[in-house]
Amino acid sequence: MSGTKILIVDDELIMRESLAGWLERDGHDVFTAASGEEALEKIKETHFDIILLDIRMEGMSGIEALKHIKEDDPEVAIVMITAYGSISTAIEAMKGGAYDYLLKPFDPEELGILIEKIIKDQARQRENLFLREQYKDRIRFESLLGQSKAMQEIFDLIEDIGPTDSTVLILGETGTGKGLAAKAIHTYSPRSQGPFVVVNCGAFPENLLESELFGYQKGAFTDAKKTKKGRLELAHGGTLFLDEIGEISMRMQIDLLRILEDRVFYRLGGTQPIEADFRVIAATNKNLDDAIKSGAFREDLYYRLNVISFTMPPLRQRKEDIPLLAEHFLRRFAQETNKHIDQISREAMDEMMLYDWPGNVRELQNAIERAVVIAKGRKIMPEDLPIFRQEHRTPPKSKSLKEVEKHHIAEILRETNWNISRSAKILGIDRATLYNKIKRYQIEKSS
Repeated sequence: MSGTKILIVDDELIMRESLAGWLERDGHDVFTAASGEEALEKIKETHFDIILLDIRMEGMSGIEALKHIKEDDPEVAIVMITAYGSISTAIEAMKGGAYDYLLKPFDPEELGILIEKIIKDQARQRENLFLREQYKDRIRFESLLGQSKAMQEIFDLIEDIGPTDSTVLILGETGTGKGLAAKAIHTYSPRSQGPFVVVNCGAFPENLLESELFGYQKGAFTDAKKTKKGRLELAHGGTLFLDEIGEISMRMQIDLLRILEDRVFYRLGGTQPIEADFRVIAATNKNLDDAIKSGAFREDLYYRLNVISFTMPPLRQRKEDIPLLAEHFLRRFAQETNKHIDQISREAMDEMMLYDWPGNVRELQNAIERAVVIAKGRKIMPEDLPIFRQEHRTPPKSKSLKEVEKHHIAEILRETNWNISRSAKILGIDRATLYNKIKRYQIEKSS
């Protein structure tokens, strides 16, 4: 069977039987209805891909039935069947959403050609819809990828806050993409044509951070051979991204708070006030609430930064994005290294899906880069991944049904080197069920 469900609606039995016989011989799933009313009842129970609908019937006419069917299912393809004298009505039906019409009498070949054309058109529409959805989900922002619910929520939030000028605080673990999110906010803002200036607050000692932010006048200190603009000045008209904001000293926190409130600062060694107009986005992987309690971070600066805040989800909470990200990195590094590697084996993907990625997307990126470099064939295998380990399990002490099942699953996984497909086949379950049981029983890999 083709899987294409076709409903024939005609009040003449011989017409229903003839059409059904032709279409069934072509391998289609065929259903029949003797009236428009019966057709509407069948449509409530079954979704049809194509409906052959006679225009002239006792009771509800084909035109009336067309209107009701299209209200319930606008996507279904409806072919009107009509005699020569009703061509004007058939054209009216086309305007009402019918796909095409057939003139009685017609031969099986003519019908078959039309049905195949509809099937191809519907397949193309589904493919285009899929591609549009993929594009929408995957490439919402230049460097941010994700089709998970967690990432879609982040994308929606960025679209909402981008056009504002509010200060934003981005929280999240190392490697989750806080910098990419900050750049996306800038891209969606009215300041997108202005500079996007990044300051990694954790990369500079206090004295160097000060000169990086404020700049300095010529002669301000021994090595100041010429005047240099600071990052605050360079960010004028754009966005200032303060990464690792939790790392700055208490003295710098006081200076930064004053700048955020007044937007006026002085270069080191300078006497002239400088005004700068920029939006501030800050990010940290630290728990600032704990830092405030311990006295390491000023509460007033925290509230000044925390006008709008959100947390980038760790990769272990959005594992459905792993295949998408892995394929993206594979294409990138294969091109950069000029290696003909175009596939990740199912076993390698299983390894990645089962791993918790404490280093998040950055760790996944590094793992794929390494795998591309050391892979011998055109496919990345589990042993190419730095996360790959051989497993060993010990029998459980408990004899409960839960422990027995957990131990049995763990043993099969060990025997197959955590090959999910082979393990699922041996256990007689599908891959999704096996994944669920691994998660439920908290079965983990151990060296």
